[in-house]
Amino acid sequence: MPFYDYQCGGCGHQFEAMQKISAEPLTDCPECGEPKLVKQVSAGGFRLKGSGWYETDFKGGSKKNLAESSVTHSCSSGGCSSCS
Repeated sequence: MPFYDYQCGGCGHQFEAMQKISAEPLTDCPECGEPKLVKQVSAGGFRLKGSGWYETDFKGGSKKNLAESSVTHSCSSGGCSSCS
C-alpha cells in the first residue's frame, strides 16, 4: 500500500498515512479534529530509467547510482572545457 502526505488547512499539522489506492482521502485532522485535511502531492519512491527496468536493478557496488556519475552535456562542437 502506498503512503500519502496530508496537511491540515486549519492547524497546519502534516503527516503520512498508509492507504489503499482505492480508499477515500482522509478528511479529519488527528491533531485538531477539524475536517480540513488536504492530500499533498509528493515524489515517488522509485525512478524508472531505460527501457522498462529500474535504474538500480541488477547493479552492485559503484554502479548503484548512475545519475550521480553521469554528466549530460549538450555541446556537440567539442570546443568547450567539458568536451576536451
